[in-house]
Amino acid sequence: MSYTVHNGQPQGIANNNSNFLREALIGEIVAINDYSHHIALCPINEVSKVLTHIMQEEKKHYGMFLELIRKNDDMQMEKYLDIMKNHHRRRSSQKKYRNTYEGEKIHMINLLSFIRQDIKGELEAIISYEHILSKTVDKAIIKTLNDVIGDEKEHVEELTKILMKYDKDLYGPIEP
Repeated sequence: MSYTVHNGQPQGIANNNSNFLREALIGEIVAINDYSHHIALCPINEVSKVLTHIMQEEKKHYGMFLELIRKNDDMQMEKYLDIMKNHHRRRSSQKKYRNTYEGEKIHMINLLSFIRQDIKGELEAIISYEHILSKTVDKAIIKTLNDVIGDEKEHVEELTKILMKYDKDLYGPIEP
């Protein structure tokens, strides 16, 4: 059974700090997967670099939220320590796995749709994280969320810049 709705977004029924953070973690996983897919299909190196930069920050957010969950959930910390103690293996020197969609480069119209979808995801993350801020008094959570919200707002601007550059249509008063 999945906790998320159709596009992988959390259902929004969390009722404590750990579960608020788990919702945030789900959102970051969705973002990482989406960016990974869009990067693999992107035919424009400049756009791919921006998407990769954003995906790396989403991975950082994943780590930040998971660390907070471990601090707020004793059982999660216990499971983490158990895994690290009993199952930890060093990273192998294997080649990094990269998603490949051979021969499946996308057309510009699809790229622009992906960029708009990514902007939507960033805006949803901001709304979700600001909602969590309104529900918690934990200073570590508040600081982390404020840092992440700042990154997400930056991502909106970076993605909008790409959209403005490659979309032939105008978006009202904003200019490329």
